Amino acid sequence: MENVVGDRVLIAVQAVNISRLSTHPVPTVPGTLIVVAGAGPKDSNGAGKSSFIASITALLGDEQWRFASGAKAVSELLFNAELASGAGSRQWASADHGYIVGVFAPPGMDGFAPPAAASLEAAPGVGPSGGEPSGAETSGGELFGGEPSDGELFDVPDTSGGALTVWLRVNQEAPHLEIRWREGIHLAASPSEAERVARADEIWASLPRSAGRRDVVARDLTKVLYGDKVRCVSFLSTSVRSKVATNLLSQPLNEISPERVFEAIAALTGLDAELEQEREARRDEHAKRVRAAQAADRLAEFESESKALLSTFDRRDQARIRLADAQRCWRGRQARRLADAAAKDEALAADLERHRAAAEAAAEAVALVKAEIATLREDTLDRQVSQARKELAALQARASKLDADRAVTENSADELRGLIPALEETRRFADGRDVPAAERELGEARLRLNEALKALGVADQEVASAQAALDDAEGGPAAAQLNALAAAGVGATGLLDALDVAEQARDTATSGGLRGWPHEHAVIVDAAQLGAAAEALSGLPGSVLVSAAGVSVVGTFEGVATGREARIKAAEQRLNRAKDVQESAAQAVRDAEEAVAEAQRRLEGARAGVRLAELEVKLGERRAKLAELNAAIEELAPKVAEAERQAAALDFRARTRDMEIERLEGRRQRHESERAQAREQEAKVTAEREALKLDALAEDWGGTIDAAREWLDALPEEERTRTADEWWRIAERHLDQALRDTFPDEDAELPEELRFLLSEREGSTAREQATFAAVCGSLSSYLRGQEEYERHQRRQIEAQLVSRQRDLAAAARGAEEAAQSTAVHRAALTAAIKARLARVAEEFDKLDTSYGGYGATLEFPVPPAPADPEQRWQWRVTPKWRRGEGQAFVPYNRRANTALMDEKAVKLVCAAAIASSGGGHLCLVLDELGRNLGKEHRREAVALFRRIGETYGITVIGALQDDMEPYAIDACGQYIKLRRSSDAMPYNEPPVIVGHDQHAERVRALAAYVERGTPAVTA
Repeated sequence: MENVVGDRVLIAVQAVNISRLSTHPVPTVPGTLIVVAGAGPKDSNGAGKSSFIASITALLGDEQWRFASGAKAVSELLFNAELASGAGSRQWASADHGYIVGVFAPPGMDGFAPPAAASLEAAPGVGPSGGEPSGAETSGGELFGGEPSDGELFDVPDTSGGALTVWLRVNQEAPHLEIRWREGIHLAASPSEAERVARADEIWASLPRSAGRRDVVARDLTKVLYGDKVRCVSFLSTSVRSKVATNLLSQPLNEISPERVFEAIAALTGLDAELEQEREARRDEHAKRVRAAQAADRLAEFESESKALLSTFDRRDQARIRLADAQRCWRGRQARRLADAAAKDEALAADLERHRAAAEAAAEAVALVKAEIATLREDTLDRQVSQARKELAALQARASKLDADRAVTENSADELRGLIPALEETRRFADGRDVPAAERELGEARLRLNEALKALGVADQEVASAQAALDDAEGGPAAAQLNALAAAGVGATGLLDALDVAEQARDTATSGGLRGWPHEHAVIVDAAQLGAAAEALSGLPGSVLVSAAGVSVVGTFEGVATGREARIKAAEQRLNRAKDVQESAAQAVRDAEEAVAEAQRRLEGARAGVRLAELEVKLGERRAKLAELNAAIEELAPKVAEAERQAAALDFRARTRDMEIERLEGRRQRHESERAQAREQEAKVTAEREALKLDALAEDWGGTIDAAREWLDALPEEERTRTADEWWRIAERHLDQALRDTFPDEDAELPEELRFLLSEREGSTAREQATFAAVCGSLSSYLRGQEEYERHQRRQIEAQLVSRQRDLAAAARGAEEAAQSTAVHRAALTAAIKARLARVAEEFDKLDTSYGGYGATLEFPVPPAPADPEQRWQWRVTPKWRRGEGQAFVPYNRRANTALMDEKAVKLVCAAAIASSGGGHLCLVLDELGRNLGKEHRREAVALFRRIGETYGITVIGALQDDMEPYAIDACGQYIKLRRSSDAMPYNEPPVIVGHDQHAERVRALAAYVERGTPAVTA
């Protein structure tokens, strides 16, 4: 059976004996962002967030748990009494097994509507902004408090609406994971934690075995439950994981190396398992190569051993030949020594007289050279050279100091001259005024400016007043009544606006009868619309209606004057006069401001004149000092030149004298060397004649000098010219080679007689020559006794070589086949990795362009495979994106703002998750969500997770710390808070669950759905 879960999605999770998590079921909303917060004894730490999300990854088959190897790391999620703080470690025992239970339902069940009987109470103060909760919010105890009569959440399995419950039993001992499942919802429900734990064991025992007589174990989890489809990828930064993958969100993206970026994408897309298979293939190839090498080594070792043995036999055969050659060469040495000694004695007698004459001549030449050297060394030139150098150094130091002082003075003068043009330009603005006069003029100008500003303020007030009067005149009398009638659709005209009073009667009309009520609020309407007009003006008491039918008063009011056009004309004239005054005042202000600016420039010019006079005084002082320094330098220059000339002349004389003495010393040494050499040769020749010992040599040869010369003349041409030493070296070489051929090892078992003779001949050449003949005889006797044994050994070696060569051929074929298999697997894996990374790059580009970017991609060159079989095949992935429309791709490690880096990291993680899903339902689990994000970017990044998850159907589950909670709670689709108020409590309190926005009803429906096991009713 494969792919039991199929297209169902996870809608609820229950943990039993998993860390310190509560056993209350927790509903989950697929296809959105679910944040998991915590409330421990002090802060969010210790609430079990990491264990909660880790158990979800194990349930969904995250390959980072290494299911193929038994998933032993999952057993570390079990409750451990030693890790439970406070009294819990003494009152509670560690769990030897636990359960991770997941409820899966069809993905189309989005229109859940909780039954009318389901009552969900909201926990106070948990809403996103501290006010009313935004979704379904309840504790797990209230949410799943019901208990049917049989202890499960429902009685009839087929009432689940297609739901499936999967149970993972986590064991401390192997097998560490066992899997069972059943159609419907089967969760452990009881009033207390202990009863739910006991109930879980009962439900597990009632579930059918998933693989016939046995249960499915870890290695088959993904294949059986999900058909080898990737259902979960994760970044977990927790100690319960045996391997923690690189988290692209744990630090700024541009601080993560391309190698670690690939490791993160490989963990998200499942490529790390394939890379591990490639490494296993390389290990197998390496093992077979090692076996082939070992077979070759064994063959080579045997061949070496047999070759050494055969070489020993061959060397002994050669030793017999060399031994005979050694004895013949020994005879030739004796003859050559005698003949050479006789010839050398005759030549040495003549050389002795020649060396004595050369020694006497060299002694006379040495005496003459010594006398010349003594004469040259008596000169007093060295003292004169030293005195001249001291005087030159003193003059040069004085000249250097004068040059430095002149340079300082010139720089100071240049700086002063550089300030003069600007000051002269500014001084022209003074127009001949001194500083006090300029300051008085500036004060007077500022007083005039203040007066002009005051006049402008008065003019502005008059313009505003005239404009208000004009606006009032244009509004006219009875404006409120006319507006009300116009809104009611009744045509009307103001009574005073309809009258035109003569100019001579205007004053009387203004002060007398027409001003005030009722004339001001009177309007003229048609007699047929008198009733509608009265109703429209009912809210304006005192209004007067005039028509052909008579005069009608609505309430009571006061009167107004007439002549609207005259009033408007008067107000316009007043406004024009006020504007003229305002323009004159504004021009006066501008003139005063220009006067103040001109006075300010004159004051600056006067001050620049004072500063210029001071600079001219200082510049004169610098010029005088510079003239003094130049005169001193000119006076000192001839003295320095003369001192340099005298010192150079004395140095030349001293060098010439030293060269002559050096030449004479060389001649003396040559003569002394010639004398010593002549005396040495004289003594040497005398000693050589004594060392020849012609009588002893004739005795060793066993004949006369003439007999030895005749024996040598009878030799072949190539041997006739050999010296005695050459005969000896050849004879000794033949003997040494014969000994090495016979006994190649230093610790070989030598015959006792031969060992004694060899020990006697060590130490000097004379002893070697004295024992030469005895050693040759003993060695010859030993070699004759070894010939039969060597022939038998040769036959045995030939049979062994044939057998070992067959073994080597078989091992070599196996190694070659393994190499070909590894190459084929690597080529296929390379294509798979490139295709997977290309898919990630494609999704990365889609997400970037869909959510505010200009396009993104990935660069991933194919690296060479490592030679070390234990080394991981290291790839490099370089994210790139465009920073503007139509621009080129920029690598991720270029400088960019923090918000951009955070946004791209979120998109890259989601792109890898989408690419790994293969089109199926996927859950992305993140630990320490947003830990690296800055405060100003956290809410945007978390909201992006939610939008991408809901768009692509990805369920994003993220655990977060306290400082991240205010930013994430507003942006998520579902909020889960795990609670543990005291260290004395080994288990958590019931969790708080909040569904946000459109997911609020979904959480309520899931709660009732999981609690009752009944299908939801869709609209």
